[in-house]
Amino acid sequence: MRKLLLALLWIATTATAQTFDVNITQEQMFQVKVPDGNYRVTMTLGSKKKAGETTILAENRRLMVENETTKKRQTKTVSFLVNKRTPYYIYSDKNGEHKDRVKVKEREKGYNTWNDSLDLFITGAAPAVSRIVIEPAPEVHTLYLCGNSTVTDQPYDPYASWGQMITRWFGDSLVVSNHAESGLTARTFIAGNRLNQICATLKKGDYVICEFGHNDEKEHQPGDGAWYHYIYNLKIFVDRVRAKGATIIFCTPTSRRFFNDDQKTLKNTHGDFPAAMLSVAEREQVPVIDLNGMTKTFFETLGYEDSKRSLVHYEANTFADQPKALADNTHFNPYGAYEVAKMVVQGLCDLQLPIASYLRSGWKPFHASQPDSWQDFKWTFTRRADATKPDGN
Repeated sequence: MRKLLLALLWIATTATAQTFDVNITQEQMFQVKVPDGNYRVTMTLGSKKKAGETTILAENRRLMVENETTKKRQTKTVSFLVNKRTPYYIYSDKNGEHKDRVKVKEREKGYNTWNDSLDLFITGAAPAVSRIVIEPAPEVHTLYLCGNSTVTDQPYDPYASWGQMITRWFGDSLVVSNHAESGLTARTFIAGNRLNQICATLKKGDYVICEFGHNDEKEHQPGDGAWYHYIYNLKIFVDRVRAKGATIIFCTPTSRRFFNDDQKTLKNTHGDFPAAMLSVAEREQVPVIDLNGMTKTFFETLGYEDSKRSLVHYEANTFADQPKALADNTHFNPYGAYEVAKMVVQGLCDLQLPIASYLRSGWKPFHASQPDSWQDFKWTFTRRADATKPDGN
């Protein structure tokens, strides 16, 4: 396993670009202390001494650059946007400006999501980076993500979620700000001030995607249920996002890999929750991506055995400190998350929303019934591995 290096750099708050000449030829974390906000990162890939194959992950492993190859002495320039934040935010009301904070879960406190720096994780089969330029990008529009463990930026391999993969297909004119977290419901997302933090910077022309359901099903207080607290809280998202002039989009919850006895068709483990979300969407005229249906098609297309290849199913001792086999039928591995992210992007295209204009030129149409081959999917696992199961199921 390649040695993990740490480069911690400090820059002042300025509107000018900060340039760092580097010689990175192995797995490395590159950190720059900056204020909360959006940043454009431009990197020169390549090395005079060797051929390279570089992958760039930002913050909590958001995929920015995927397996970009360079020949010996060849260079390539790549550019992408990163949203950086701490738990603190400022909001305004009739009494002036106030400072508040997100209620961060205990497990999140060590996440790169919430620290003071913009974090770039340089990895891949043969990393090669010679220059990094970081500059504020206050003018760009933002795609905010709300949800649970199937959406959040999972901090450690082998877990991954579509929210940290969708960044792969957006260029340097739209930034993704992922506020999802494992174990959350629509109710606890709101109660934890996460929607408040989004609304503190949300503006006209921005987008908000909401995917809830997995954990909402397990709330059993009086008045809970798909047709009660769930749709009530979804309506709160609709009203608050639209009050800021932004566009809200729903995603029905991803399917779990629970096959019927025939081992060919998938069970519905979400009960009325997908239908409840669709009912709110119809009533409030909210665009919907049917991720529940697409992931069902995806699992059934792969089949009973090969569908395990998209989730965290690994033999014991595949990763460090993993004495027991992993068999998780809810949480995706990098391949599965990558494919589900493609479903979300295709859903945005099918809805014919303006956000589709921000996609990189290399995007190709995708259908869940024709997924990419898991055998051909290339992912370099990093030293940031932890077999601990995320909250929620």
